[in-house]
Amino acid sequence: MRAARLIKMVLLLQARASMTAGELARELEVSERTVTRDAVALSEAGVPVYADRGRAGGYRLVGGYRTRLTGLGRSEAEALFLSGVPGALRDMGLADAASAARLKVSAALVPALRDAPRTAAQRFHLDAPGWFREPETPALLPAVAEAVWDDLCVTARYRRGDGEVERLLEPYGLVLKAGAWYLCARVPDADAFRTYRVDRFTAVVPADTRFRRDEDFDLPGYWAAQAERFARSILRAQAVVRLSPEGVRRLPYAVEALSAREGLADAGEPDEAGWVTVTLPVESEEIAHAQLTALGPEVEVLAPRSLRERFARDAARLAELYGGAGRERPYLRVRPGGRGPMLER
Repeated sequence: MRAARLIKMVLLLQARASMTAGELARELEVSERTVTRDAVALSEAGVPVYADRGRAGGYRLVGGYRTRLTGLGRSEAEALFLSGVPGALRDMGLADAASAARLKVSAALVPALRDAPRTAAQRFHLDAPGWFREPETPALLPAVAEAVWDDLCVTARYRRGDGEVERLLEPYGLVLKAGAWYLCARVPDADAFRTYRVDRFTAVVPADTRFRRDEDFDLPGYWAAQAERFARSILRAQAVVRLSPEGVRRLPYAVEALSAREGLADAGEPDEAGWVTVTLPVESEEIAHAQLTALGPEVEVLAPRSLRERFARDAARLAELYGGAGRERPYLRVRPGGRGPMLER
């Protein structure tokens, strides 16, 4: 542990001109007293660490000293390619490897490029989870990730329906989709690739044997094909609708992307009012009702009849709520400054 910390301290000082004891303590997650002891230990080992006194003081390396401990290890190099996804790295237990990799790259850069990591981080960031939900990290994700990195077979128990099944898996890759983790694995008994949600694993036991990875396996390509196949498998029904120009614009935000894309691709010509008739693949009448309701008056359902009747009932209820029988109803107006609603007539 201390050896790794000393190496990290040298790399930090090599990457920056000077650092205070407080800055080093925060980076190394130790006390300033420990930083002082580590600096003494480095000096005794022949590393020229010099401490400047005073308000503008700090630690620095003397005489352009450069360590040769900048070669990337395998796990560090692999983690570096994911360094734009800090949350994913942390969830998989690779945050330390990525941190060490970034330090080594920074230490190897010429002085004119030392600010490259900082400037890049201020310009690009990936926030993978969806809106309005607090992502939960599956408890077994680090174990699964370790097996993926090391090509280790695992025996996994997986919740399916009301029970559990046990499978021997060859874990090929992990995918983070809208805050949910998926494992793409080969099942040797079935000689087929399958996809599993990591949060449904109840046990993952690594084996002592490694599997031989199929070099032709393409994780992005496999995932894209699986995602489209899954979308098609659940879109078993159809709904025929008329859409206003605004409804056409908003349709991709209301229904599945595949449904909107295929429906609009086969749409007829606009009528005199600019409305188009579209046949949409949908999962079910219930889900189509919930999704198309978001379009409000920009959509008219033509078929099936039962779905049109649902919207007719909705329209009647809305008319009663907002304009029926000339009744005056109280309404709410937001108070200035957001201090709560006021009831008015």
